[in-house]
This record gives sequence, C-alpha cells and structure tokens, in this order.
Amino acid sequence: MSVATKPRRAPSLLRAASGAPPWLRWALLAAGLAVALWLPNGLYPAVAVDILCWALFAVAVDLLLGYTGLLSFGHAAFWGTSAYASGLVAIHAGVPFPVAVLAGALVAAALAVPIGYLAVRRTGIYFAMVTLAFAQLVYYVANNRRGLTGGENGLQSVPRELFGLDLTDAYYFYYAALPVVLLGLWAAWRIVNSPFGRVLVGIRDNPARARALGYPVHRYKLLAFVLSAFLAGLGGGLFAMGHRFVTLDTLHWTTSGKAVVMVVLGGIGTLWGGVLGAGLLVRLEDWLSFSGFEAVGLVTGALFVVVVLVFRRGLWGTAADLLRRRARKSVAPSEGDG
Repeated sequence: MSVATKPRRAPSLLRAASGAPPWLRWALLAAGLAVALWLPNGLYPAVAVDILCWALFAVAVDLLLGYTGLLSFGHAAFWGTSAYASGLVAIHAGVPFPVAVLAGALVAAALAVPIGYLAVRRTGIYFAMVTLAFAQLVYYVANNRRGLTGGENGLQSVPRELFGLDLTDAYYFYYAALPVVLLGLWAAWRIVNSPFGRVLVGIRDNPARARALGYPVHRYKLLAFVLSAFLAGLGGGLFAMGHRFVTLDTLHWTTSGKAVVMVVLGGIGTLWGGVLGAGLLVRLEDWLSFSGFEAVGLVTGALFVVVVLVFRRGLWGTAADLLRRRARKSVAPSEGDG
C-alpha cells in the first residue's frame, strides 16, 4: 500500500454520499450554492460578507490542520498581513479590489515561506508555539510601523473599486466578493483531492513511513503551509475590503484561535466543516451582540464544549459519518441477497 494512493482520510459529506445516486451529490452542491446566493437577503449583508471571509480562513486552517496534521496558532499573521497589504494597494494604487486582494494574498504567501521553513521542522505543540511566536512578532512590527499601518488607528477608508461599479453597499459587495471566495474554496477542494493532497494525508498519518517511501516530508509540509497562508490571505484581503478599514485585531493571536474553533465546530479534516463552523459562529456572535448580551465568549465557549463532547467529529463530520453508515446498511442487504 502506497502512502500516496490509499491514505486514511477524514469523512466528507460529499464523499459519504458517493454510494448514493449521483443526483444527491449535485443536490448537495446546488443547496450550498443556493444558500450562498440567498445569504445577504436573509442576514444583514455585512454579516454575510464576514461569513464569506471567515469561511475561507477556516478552510485554510483546516487544510493545514486536518490534512497535514499541523495546528497553527499563528495564521492571523497571514490573514492580517494580507488585510494590510490589500488595503495599502487599494489606497495607493487604486486597482480593482480583486487585484488588491490577490496582491495581499501573494504577500501573505511570501511571508509564509520563511516562517514555514522554520516551523515545519517542528511538530505538535512545538509547531503551534513557533507559529504563535512569529505571529506575535508580525503584530509587534505592525503596531510600531505607524507610518505604514497606522498603528493603533489602523488603515481607514479602504476603497473597494471594481471598474467603476458602486460597491459602497455591502449587499452588492457580497456578490462581487462571492466569486473570489468560491474560487478559493474550489482551490482548497482541488488541493485535498489531488495526489498532492493524498500525500499530505499520508504524511499526517505516518510521516516516518512517508519519508521511507521517498517523499520529502518537510518540503510537502512547507508547500501546504504556503498554500494555506495564501487562502487565509484571500480571506483577510476580502475582510479588509468588506469593512473598509484594517485594525491590529486582524493580527492578534485570538483571531487564529477563532479560526481553529470554527474548524473544530464544523469538523477537522472535513474541509467544508470550516464553512459551517464559520457561519454558525459569526451568526451567533452577531445575534448575541445585537441582543445586548455582553458575555459573548461565555456562550461561544459553552457551544464549543458541547460540540466537542457530543459531536466528536464536529457537526459536518458527524453528519457525514451518519450518512455513510446509512449508505452501508442500505447496501448490505442487497449484497446478501445476491
């Protein structure tokens, strides 16, 4: 058995439905797209934009955590760096916002190369602490380079230009940003369903065996780290455009922790679970803040504990597991009759 051909993979709702008729998989995909198109009509548009951005960030974290086995508490460095870079490009160059967001994501990926080169040589809690240390270093630099980043005041009045279209309304900006997010999600799906993604899962499960089979483990981890930083940068750049300002909070370590919580809520190693976790957490925080409840962290923390205790695989992972078991039960009688 080769690491690249038969790795142990985390459950996916679409993969669990593979034993069902093809129309079910297309129905799940169509339902997801329908929800994405409806979202700003059912929610406050600014909240819908936040869900898009955080969903992409959570998927980026899950690409590293769920498929490579590397827990990063420093991904806010790439999210925030891209936000600042995208805002600066938009302010000083006046380019369309997708170009500014792409520029920010490339800056985040470039920053991930030296950080990842040093970090991927560690595993477990040591990897998490190294990424956290680098993220705090980036936070410190941004806070002290006030002439560039604005320091505690941040970047103000970030434009979101798109060939003369009026995107001042968050409702219209949502639909302008949606294709960028969908491309990012498609890229993440393509990565984990490629031979490269299967090697990553093999490295996650048994790095010693992967190394023995000739795979350059550190190189694969570094590439996964950079790709994850790029996707996080896409989300961070869109977040800057959506809010039209950038603050130091985008670089704070709690931002990384929030993305990890989203992944755990949805299901580690499910990819789409991060999207579900982002939607639930952002919507819950928005509802609690508008209801006047101040201890938002108390409720979100309690929700996190309940999900971890009751849904061991996360919400998406648990649903995928139930669907897979039901599919097996429906197939078993027919095989026995044959």
